[in-house]
Amino acid sequence: MMMLGLGSVGLVLLSLAVQSGHGAQDSAVWSRAETTERNYYTRYHNMSEITAWMEQMKRENPDVVSSMVYGQTYERRDITLLKIGLSSTGRKKAIWMDCGIHAREWITPAFCQYFVKEILRTYKTDTKVNEMMKNLDFYITPVLNVDGYIYSWHNESTRLWRKSRSPGTGGCTCYGTDLNRNFYANWGMVGVSTDCCNLFYCGTKALSESEAWAVTDMLGKMSEDILAFLTIHSYGQQLLVPYGHPNISAPNHDELMEVGLGAATAIKAVHGMEYTVGTSPDILYPFSGSSQDFARLIGIPLSFTFELRDKGEHGFELPEDQIQPTCEEAYAGAHHIITYAHDKVFYSYAATVTATLSTTLLAAWVSSATLL
Repeated sequence: MMMLGLGSVGLVLLSLAVQSGHGAQDSAVWSRAETTERNYYTRYHNMSEITAWMEQMKRENPDVVSSMVYGQTYERRDITLLKIGLSSTGRKKAIWMDCGIHAREWITPAFCQYFVKEILRTYKTDTKVNEMMKNLDFYITPVLNVDGYIYSWHNESTRLWRKSRSPGTGGCTCYGTDLNRNFYANWGMVGVSTDCCNLFYCGTKALSESEAWAVTDMLGKMSEDILAFLTIHSYGQQLLVPYGHPNISAPNHDELMEVGLGAATAIKAVHGMEYTVGTSPDILYPFSGSSQDFARLIGIPLSFTFELRDKGEHGFELPEDQIQPTCEEAYAGAHHIITYAHDKVFYSYAATVTATLSTTLLAAWVSSATLL
Protein backbone atom coordinates (compact mmCIF):
# COMPACT_ATOMS: atom_id res chain seq x y z
CA MET A 1 0.00 0.00 0.00
CA MET A 2 1.22 3.51 -0.76
CA MET A 3 -0.16 6.95 0.01
CA LEU A 4 0.92 9.79 -2.25
CA GLY A 5 0.05 13.42 -1.74
CA LEU A 6 2.04 15.90 -3.80
CA GLY A 7 -0.49 18.62 -3.20
CA SER A 8 0.12 18.57 0.53
CA VAL A 9 3.11 19.52 2.62
CA GLY A 10 4.17 15.94 3.13
CA LEU A 11 4.39 12.89 0.96
CA VAL A 12 4.40 9.70 3.00
CA LEU A 13 5.41 6.37 1.56
CA LEU A 14 3.90 3.63 3.66
CA SER A 15 5.53 0.87 1.67
CA LEU A 16 8.08 0.60 -1.11
CA ALA A 17 7.39 -3.06 -1.83
CA VAL A 18 4.29 -2.47 -3.94
CA GLN A 19 2.88 -5.21 -6.10
CA SER A 20 3.12 -4.26 -9.75
CA GLY A 21 1.96 -6.51 -12.56
CA HIS A 22 2.08 -10.31 -12.50
CA GLY A 23 2.72 -10.19 -8.76
CA ALA A 24 6.29 -8.96 -9.30
CA GLN A 25 7.70 -6.83 -6.52
CA ASP A 26 8.57 -3.25 -7.44
CA SER A 27 10.83 -2.79 -4.43
CA ALA A 28 13.42 -0.17 -3.71
CA VAL A 29 17.15 -0.74 -3.59
CA TRP A 30 17.20 1.77 -0.75
CA SER A 31 14.34 2.61 1.60
CA ARG A 32 12.87 5.72 3.19
CA ALA A 33 9.89 6.38 5.39
CA GLU A 34 8.97 9.92 4.52
CA THR A 35 9.77 12.70 2.10
CA THR A 36 8.18 16.03 1.24
CA GLU A 37 6.92 17.73 -1.86
CA ARG A 38 9.97 19.96 -1.78
CA ASN A 39 12.46 17.12 -2.11
CA TYR A 40 10.30 14.65 -4.05
CA TYR A 41 12.05 15.72 -7.26
CA THR A 42 15.49 15.17 -5.78
CA ARG A 43 14.97 11.41 -5.34
CA TYR A 44 14.62 8.42 -7.63
CA HIS A 45 11.23 6.74 -7.67
CA ASN A 46 10.16 3.22 -8.47
CA MET A 47 7.45 2.41 -11.00
CA SER A 48 4.64 2.25 -8.48
CA GLU A 49 5.54 5.69 -7.18
CA ILE A 50 5.78 7.11 -10.70
CA THR A 51 2.40 5.66 -11.61
CA ALA A 52 0.86 7.22 -8.49
CA TRP A 53 2.55 10.52 -9.35
CA MET A 54 1.04 10.46 -12.85
CA GLU A 55 -2.41 10.02 -11.37
CA GLN A 56 -1.72 12.88 -8.99
CA MET A 57 -0.70 15.17 -11.87
CA LYS A 58 -4.02 14.47 -13.54
CA ARG A 59 -6.04 15.09 -10.38
CA GLU A 60 -4.26 18.35 -9.59
CA ASN A 61 -4.33 19.66 -13.18
CA PRO A 62 -7.50 18.28 -14.78
CA ASP A 63 -7.78 21.08 -17.34
CA VAL A 64 -4.35 20.49 -18.86
CA VAL A 65 -3.23 16.94 -18.02
CA SER A 66 -4.64 13.64 -19.23
CA SER A 67 -3.12 10.21 -19.68
CA MET A 68 -3.15 7.65 -22.45
CA VAL A 69 -2.23 3.98 -22.48
CA TYR A 70 -0.71 3.39 -25.90
CA GLY A 71 0.79 -0.05 -25.60
CA GLN A 72 1.75 -2.94 -23.39
CA THR A 73 5.08 -4.44 -22.47
CA TYR A 74 6.08 -8.07 -22.93
CA GLU A 75 4.92 -8.75 -19.36
CA ARG A 76 1.61 -7.04 -20.20
CA ARG A 77 2.10 -3.87 -18.22
CA ASP A 78 0.63 -0.65 -19.58
CA ILE A 79 2.84 1.89 -21.34
CA THR A 80 1.34 5.22 -20.35
CA LEU A 81 2.03 8.81 -21.36
CA LEU A 82 0.89 12.13 -20.01
CA LYS A 83 -0.65 14.53 -22.50
CA ILE A 84 -0.20 18.12 -21.36
CA GLY A 85 -1.60 21.21 -23.04
CA LEU A 86 -4.32 23.82 -22.94
CA SER A 87 -7.56 22.88 -24.66
CA SER A 88 -8.09 24.04 -28.21
CA THR A 89 -10.84 23.77 -30.78
CA GLY A 90 -8.30 23.27 -33.56
CA ARG A 91 -5.66 20.66 -34.32
CA LYS A 92 -2.51 21.25 -32.32
CA LYS A 93 1.14 20.56 -32.97
CA ALA A 94 2.99 18.23 -30.63
CA ILE A 95 6.23 17.57 -28.77
CA TRP A 96 7.23 13.98 -27.96
CA MET A 97 9.43 13.08 -25.01
CA ASP A 98 10.20 9.65 -23.65
CA CYS A 99 12.36 8.53 -20.76
CA GLY A 100 13.43 5.18 -19.37
CA ILE A 101 13.90 3.25 -22.61
CA HIS A 102 16.99 1.75 -20.94
CA ALA A 103 16.09 0.45 -17.48
CA ARG A 104 19.26 1.35 -15.60
CA GLU A 105 19.21 5.03 -16.60
CA TRP A 106 17.25 6.13 -13.55
CA ILE A 107 18.04 9.81 -14.03
CA THR A 108 15.84 9.85 -17.14
CA PRO A 109 12.44 9.15 -15.54
CA ALA A 110 13.48 11.66 -12.88
CA PHE A 111 13.97 14.22 -15.65
CA CYS A 112 10.60 13.51 -17.25
CA GLN A 113 8.97 14.06 -13.87
CA TYR A 114 10.90 17.29 -13.38
CA PHE A 115 9.98 18.51 -16.87
CA VAL A 116 6.29 17.92 -16.21
CA LYS A 117 6.52 19.69 -12.86
CA GLU A 118 8.18 22.73 -14.41
CA ILE A 119 5.77 23.29 -17.28
CA LEU A 120 2.82 22.85 -14.95
CA ARG A 121 4.38 25.20 -12.42
CA THR A 122 5.19 27.95 -14.91
CA TYR A 123 2.55 27.99 -17.65
CA LYS A 124 0.24 30.34 -15.76
CA THR A 125 2.92 32.95 -15.12
CA ASP A 126 5.47 32.47 -17.92
CA THR A 127 4.03 33.98 -21.10
CA LYS A 128 6.20 31.87 -23.40
CA VAL A 129 5.34 28.57 -21.73
CA ASN A 130 1.69 29.60 -21.72
CA GLU A 131 1.82 30.36 -25.43
CA MET A 132 3.44 27.02 -26.18
CA MET A 133 0.85 25.22 -24.05
CA LYS A 134 -1.85 26.85 -26.19
CA ASN A 135 -0.23 25.85 -29.47
CA LEU A 136 1.35 22.52 -28.53
CA ASP A 137 0.48 19.33 -26.73
CA PHE A 138 3.31 17.59 -24.87
CA TYR A 139 3.27 13.79 -25.02
CA ILE A 140 5.54 12.59 -22.22
CA THR A 141 6.29 8.96 -21.36
CA PRO A 142 8.11 8.88 -18.00
CA VAL A 143 9.04 5.19 -18.32
CA LEU A 144 8.95 3.41 -21.67
CA ASN A 145 10.72 0.19 -20.68
CA VAL A 146 8.41 -0.54 -17.76
CA ASP A 147 9.35 -4.22 -17.33
CA GLY A 148 13.05 -3.49 -17.36
CA TYR A 149 12.72 -0.51 -15.03
CA ILE A 150 10.81 -2.55 -12.46
CA TYR A 151 13.40 -5.31 -12.74
CA SER A 152 16.23 -2.82 -12.14
CA TRP A 153 14.67 -1.99 -8.76
CA HIS A 154 14.51 -5.59 -7.49
CA ASN A 155 17.89 -5.62 -5.78
CA GLU A 156 21.51 -4.59 -6.21
CA SER A 157 22.21 -7.45 -8.61
CA THR A 158 19.62 -6.17 -11.11
CA ARG A 159 20.34 -2.44 -10.71
CA LEU A 160 22.25 -2.19 -14.02
CA TRP A 161 19.73 -4.06 -16.18
CA ARG A 162 19.42 -2.31 -19.56
CA LYS A 163 17.11 -4.21 -21.88
CA SER A 164 13.49 -5.27 -22.02
CA ARG A 165 12.41 -8.51 -20.33
CA SER A 166 11.29 -10.61 -23.28
CA PRO A 167 12.87 -14.09 -23.38
CA GLY A 168 15.42 -15.17 -25.94
CA THR A 169 14.47 -17.39 -28.86
CA GLY A 170 16.05 -20.28 -30.68
CA GLY A 171 17.43 -21.90 -27.57
CA CYS A 172 18.97 -18.72 -26.15
CA THR A 173 18.26 -18.62 -22.43
CA CYS A 174 19.03 -14.91 -21.88
CA TYR A 175 16.40 -12.23 -21.52
CA GLY A 176 15.83 -8.86 -23.08
CA THR A 177 16.23 -6.84 -26.25
CA ASP A 178 17.85 -3.42 -26.50
CA LEU A 179 14.77 -1.38 -27.38
CA ASN A 180 16.92 1.37 -28.87
CA ARG A 181 18.22 -1.08 -31.49
CA ASN A 182 14.79 -2.47 -32.38
CA PHE A 183 13.24 0.33 -34.43
CA TYR A 184 12.72 0.22 -38.19
CA ALA A 185 15.59 2.55 -38.98
CA ASN A 186 18.44 0.78 -40.76
CA TRP A 187 17.70 -2.07 -38.36
CA GLY A 188 20.47 -4.57 -37.72
CA MET A 189 23.07 -2.82 -39.88
CA VAL A 190 25.68 -1.45 -37.48
CA GLY A 191 26.47 -1.28 -33.77
CA VAL A 192 24.16 -4.15 -32.82
CA SER A 193 24.40 -7.79 -31.82
CA THR A 194 22.42 -10.86 -32.86
CA ASP A 195 23.41 -12.63 -29.63
CA CYS A 196 20.44 -12.40 -27.28
CA CYS A 197 22.78 -12.33 -24.27
CA ASN A 198 24.48 -9.15 -25.54
CA LEU A 199 23.57 -5.71 -24.16
CA PHE A 200 23.01 -4.45 -27.72
CA TYR A 201 20.89 -7.35 -28.94
CA CYS A 202 18.61 -5.90 -31.62
CA GLY A 203 15.88 -8.55 -31.53
CA THR A 204 14.85 -11.14 -34.07
CA LYS A 205 13.52 -8.48 -36.43
CA ALA A 206 12.66 -4.80 -36.46
CA LEU A 207 9.81 -4.08 -34.04
CA SER A 208 9.94 -7.54 -32.51
CA GLU A 209 9.40 -5.82 -29.16
CA SER A 210 5.96 -4.56 -28.19
CA GLU A 211 7.46 -1.45 -26.58
CA ALA A 212 9.16 -0.39 -29.83
CA TRP A 213 5.98 -1.18 -31.74
CA ALA A 214 3.89 0.99 -29.41
CA VAL A 215 6.13 4.03 -29.97
CA THR A 216 6.24 3.37 -33.72
CA ASP A 217 2.46 3.21 -33.90
CA MET A 218 2.03 6.47 -31.98
CA LEU A 219 4.64 8.33 -33.97
CA GLY A 220 3.15 7.09 -37.23
CA LYS A 221 -0.28 8.42 -36.29
CA MET A 222 1.12 11.78 -35.16
CA SER A 223 4.09 12.32 -37.48
CA GLU A 224 2.53 15.27 -39.32
CA ASP A 225 1.96 17.11 -36.05
CA ILE A 226 5.13 16.34 -34.07
CA LEU A 227 7.61 19.20 -34.28
CA ALA A 228 10.30 17.71 -32.04
CA PHE A 229 11.14 14.23 -30.78
CA LEU A 230 13.22 14.08 -27.60
CA THR A 231 14.36 10.75 -26.16
CA ILE A 232 16.20 10.98 -22.86
CA HIS A 233 19.14 8.71 -21.96
CA SER A 234 22.25 8.66 -19.80
CA TYR A 235 25.15 8.99 -19.51
CA GLY A 236 27.81 11.01 -21.35
CA GLN A 237 26.62 14.66 -21.45
CA GLN A 238 25.85 14.60 -25.15
CA LEU A 239 23.16 15.72 -27.55
CA LEU A 240 22.95 13.26 -30.42
CA VAL A 241 21.41 14.07 -33.79
CA PRO A 242 20.47 11.59 -36.55
CA TYR A 243 21.76 9.34 -37.91
CA GLY A 244 23.50 6.53 -36.08
CA HIS A 245 24.67 5.00 -39.37
CA PRO A 246 28.00 6.56 -40.40
CA ASN A 247 27.10 6.77 -44.08
CA ILE A 248 23.72 8.48 -43.74
CA SER A 249 23.09 12.13 -42.95
CA ALA A 250 19.85 13.89 -42.11
CA PRO A 251 18.68 16.32 -44.82
CA ASN A 252 18.54 19.10 -42.22
CA HIS A 253 21.81 18.14 -40.50
CA ASP A 254 23.01 21.75 -40.32
CA GLU A 255 19.79 22.87 -38.65
CA LEU A 256 19.94 20.00 -36.15
CA MET A 257 23.51 20.92 -35.26
CA GLU A 258 22.66 24.60 -34.90
CA VAL A 259 19.70 23.89 -32.63
CA GLY A 260 21.68 21.29 -30.68
CA LEU A 261 24.58 23.67 -30.14
CA GLY A 262 22.13 26.30 -28.92
CA ALA A 263 20.70 23.79 -26.47
CA ALA A 264 24.21 22.92 -25.26
CA THR A 265 24.88 26.61 -24.67
CA ALA A 266 21.68 26.88 -22.63
CA ILE A 267 22.67 23.80 -20.63
CA LYS A 268 26.13 25.18 -19.87
CA ALA A 269 24.66 28.50 -18.70
CA VAL A 270 22.88 26.77 -15.80
CA HIS A 271 25.65 24.90 -13.98
CA GLY A 272 28.61 25.09 -16.33
CA MET A 273 28.29 21.56 -17.67
CA GLU A 274 29.66 20.88 -21.15
CA TYR A 275 27.51 18.83 -23.53
CA THR A 276 28.95 17.62 -26.82
CA VAL A 277 26.72 17.82 -29.90
CA GLY A 278 26.91 15.61 -32.97
CA THR A 279 25.93 12.36 -34.62
CA SER A 280 26.54 9.16 -32.74
CA PRO A 281 29.28 7.95 -35.13
CA ASP A 282 31.13 11.23 -34.65
CA ILE A 283 31.03 11.53 -30.86
CA LEU A 284 29.97 8.15 -29.45
CA TYR A 285 29.81 5.08 -31.69
CA PRO A 286 27.76 4.05 -34.75
CA PHE A 287 24.54 2.11 -34.21
CA SER A 288 21.28 1.61 -36.03
CA GLY A 289 17.70 0.88 -35.12
CA SER A 290 17.22 3.79 -32.72
CA SER A 291 13.98 5.62 -31.99
CA GLN A 292 15.69 8.94 -32.77
CA ASP A 293 16.60 7.78 -36.26
CA PHE A 294 13.13 6.35 -36.87
CA ALA A 295 11.53 9.66 -35.86
CA ARG A 296 13.66 11.56 -38.38
CA LEU A 297 13.09 8.97 -41.11
CA ILE A 298 9.32 9.43 -40.94
CA GLY A 299 9.64 13.18 -41.27
CA ILE A 300 9.77 14.58 -37.74
CA PRO A 301 12.17 17.47 -38.38
CA LEU A 302 13.85 17.87 -35.00
CA SER A 303 14.98 14.62 -33.40
CA PHE A 304 17.44 14.54 -30.50
CA THR A 305 18.83 12.08 -27.99
CA PHE A 306 19.84 13.61 -24.65
CA GLU A 307 22.61 11.76 -22.83
CA LEU A 308 22.46 13.28 -19.34
CA ARG A 309 25.13 13.40 -16.62
CA ASP A 310 27.76 12.38 -15.97
CA LYS A 311 30.84 11.48 -18.02
CA GLY A 312 31.55 8.22 -16.26
CA GLU A 313 32.49 8.96 -12.66
CA HIS A 314 29.22 7.50 -11.42
CA GLY A 315 27.74 6.44 -14.74
CA PHE A 316 24.28 4.93 -14.48
CA GLU A 317 24.32 5.19 -10.69
CA LEU A 318 24.22 8.97 -10.56
CA PRO A 319 23.90 10.09 -6.92
CA GLU A 320 20.63 11.63 -5.87
CA ASP A 321 22.32 14.93 -5.00
CA GLN A 322 22.91 15.38 -8.74
CA ILE A 323 19.28 14.88 -9.77
CA GLN A 324 18.25 18.50 -9.29
CA PRO A 325 21.15 20.17 -11.14
CA THR A 326 21.00 17.57 -13.92
CA CYS A 327 17.30 18.20 -14.43
CA GLU A 328 17.67 21.98 -14.25
CA GLU A 329 20.27 22.09 -17.00
CA ALA A 330 18.53 19.49 -19.17
CA TYR A 331 15.30 21.45 -18.86
CA ALA A 332 17.07 24.52 -20.23
CA GLY A 333 18.32 22.49 -23.19
CA ALA A 334 14.92 20.96 -23.90
CA HIS A 335 13.28 24.37 -23.52
CA HIS A 336 15.60 25.78 -26.17
CA ILE A 337 14.76 23.03 -28.67
CA ILE A 338 11.03 23.23 -28.01
CA THR A 339 11.01 27.02 -28.27
CA TYR A 340 12.86 26.85 -31.57
CA ALA A 341 10.44 24.21 -32.91
CA HIS A 342 7.44 26.25 -31.79
CA ASP A 343 8.65 29.59 -33.11
CA LYS A 344 9.74 28.15 -36.44
CA VAL A 345 6.13 27.15 -37.10
CA PHE A 346 4.23 29.94 -35.40
CA TYR A 347 6.76 32.76 -35.83
CA SER A 348 8.97 31.63 -38.67
CA TYR A 349 10.90 34.88 -38.68
CA ALA A 350 13.81 35.17 -36.23
CA ALA A 351 13.05 31.80 -34.64
CA THR A 352 16.62 31.22 -33.59
CA VAL A 353 16.96 34.67 -32.03
CA THR A 354 13.76 34.20 -30.04
CA ALA A 355 14.78 30.77 -28.79
CA THR A 356 18.24 31.94 -27.81
CA LEU A 357 16.94 34.93 -25.84
CA SER A 358 14.31 32.84 -24.09
CA THR A 359 16.70 30.09 -23.02
CA THR A 360 19.40 32.55 -21.94
CA LEU A 361 16.91 34.24 -19.61
CA LEU A 362 15.68 30.86 -18.41
CA ALA A 363 19.20 29.64 -17.67
CA ALA A 364 19.95 32.77 -15.68
CA TRP A 365 16.80 32.19 -13.62
CA VAL A 366 17.38 28.47 -13.06
CA SER A 367 20.94 28.96 -11.90
CA SER A 368 19.77 31.18 -9.07
CA ALA A 369 16.44 29.60 -8.22
CA THR A 370 15.73 27.02 -5.57
CA LEU A 371 13.62 23.94 -6.25
CA LEU A 372 9.99 24.69 -5.50
